[in-house]
Amino acid sequence: MSAPAPPVGRPVSTTDWARARELAQLAGTRHRIAATEQRTLAAALGAVLAGPLTALTDLPAFDTSAMDGWAVAGPGPWRLAGRVLAGRTPPPLADGWATEIATGAQLPPGATAVLRREHGERTGPQLRPGPAADPTPGQDVRPRGQECRRGEELLPAGTEVTPAVLGLAAACGYDLLTVRRAPSVELLVLGDELRTEGLPAPGLVRDALGPMLQPWLAARGAELPAPRAVRDDFALLRDAIRHSPAEVVVTTGATAAGPVDFLHAALAEAGARLLVDGVRVRPGHPMLLAELPPAGARGAARHLVGLPGNPLAAVAGAVTLALPLLAALTGRTGSAEPGGRCVRTAEPLPGHPADTRLLPVRLTPEGPRPLAFDGPAMLRGLALADALAVLPPGGAAAGDLVELLAVPR
Repeated sequence: MSAPAPPVGRPVSTTDWARARELAQLAGTRHRIAATEQRTLAAALGAVLAGPLTALTDLPAFDTSAMDGWAVAGPGPWRLAGRVLAGRTPPPLADGWATEIATGAQLPPGATAVLRREHGERTGPQLRPGPAADPTPGQDVRPRGQECRRGEELLPAGTEVTPAVLGLAAACGYDLLTVRRAPSVELLVLGDELRTEGLPAPGLVRDALGPMLQPWLAARGAELPAPRAVRDDFALLRDAIRHSPAEVVVTTGATAAGPVDFLHAALAEAGARLLVDGVRVRPGHPMLLAELPPAGARGAARHLVGLPGNPLAAVAGAVTLALPLLAALTGRTGSAEPGGRCVRTAEPLPGHPADTRLLPVRLTPEGPRPLAFDGPAMLRGLALADALAVLPPGGAAAGDLVELLAVPR
C-alpha cells in the first residue's frame, strides 16, 4: 500500500493550552489504572500510593530525649546514676535521681524532663541545674505519639512516593508499599535523519529526544522499554502504533503537514479518535492526543501523544499532554502535573502575540528571569532552566503572577 500524501495546509482545529491539559487529564481519569502491586521501599520510589498511608505505630513509639543531657525525675538537685543510650531499654528512674541520656534514647519510666548538657552543673555524684535552667515537666522530651498515633492516616491515596515518603513509611514500620501499577509507555522516535551515536553528519542529526524523554517519563512513574526508532514510512508508523502493547504511545515528530508527516493518516488507519489536534502554545503547537483501540494482552484503553520533532517544542508537548495524562492514569496528586506553582515576575517576560508561550527561566530571589536560546529546536536554554514560565498571549509585565512548570531533571 502506498503512503498517503499528507494534505498541504491541512486545517487544524487548535485547542486552548489550558483546555488541552484539562482534556489530557480527563482522558487519563476516565481510564485510571485500578490494578495495584506491592513493592519494597527501594522499588517504590516514583510510584503512587494506591491507598492512604496509615501509621503502623505511634511516632515516636516511646518517650524519647530531644537533647543530649540528663533525664531527671522531679526537681533538682539530683543524684546521678548510669547512662541511657539509643537502642537500650532503661530501668525506672526514682524521684530525685538523674541519668545521663543521649538524643533519641528512650526516656526512663519516672523521668519528668531532660536537662540539657549545657544547662547542668555536675559536682561528683550530684547534678544541679544552672542559673534559671531548672527544667519544667516535659521539657526537651519528645512524647510518644507526638507526630502520629497508630492507625492515623498520614498521606492520602495518590501521593507520589518521594524520598521523604519512603522515610516516613520506614519510620512507621513499613517494609512494603501498595502502589498503583505503572502505566506502560512506548516512545517512538520518528525520522530518517536521526543518529543515535557519533557526531551529526551532512543531513543527519543526533536524536536528542530519546535520551531526554525516556528518563523523564520514567521519573513520572511510567514503565518503558528502550525507545524505538521508526523510519519515515507510513506503513511502518501505522503498524508500530497499531501493534504497540503500551497503554500510552508517545511519538516525536510527524505531527504537522510536511511531506513525510504521516502521523495523522496512520492514526486514522489505526482506528484512533483525536481528542486534541493542535494546541495554541509556542513552541509546540502541532501536538496531538488520540485515543487508540485496545491492543496487547492487557486489552486496556490506549492513548497516543504526538509530540513535535523540535526538542523544546517536544518538551512543551510533554508538559501539556503527556504528563497530565500519566498523572491522571495513576491518580497522582500533589505533583507538578497538571498545575505548577505561581510566582511574581522580576521583569517583563516576552510572550507570543496570540498563543500561550512556555519560556525557559532561571529563578532568582527577585523572580523568574528569561534565558537565551529558547527557540523550538534549542535545548541550551532548557538545560540551564529551573522551570518553564507559562505566559499568556502578549507576555507578562514585571510584577505579574505567572505559573511555573517543572523541567526535566
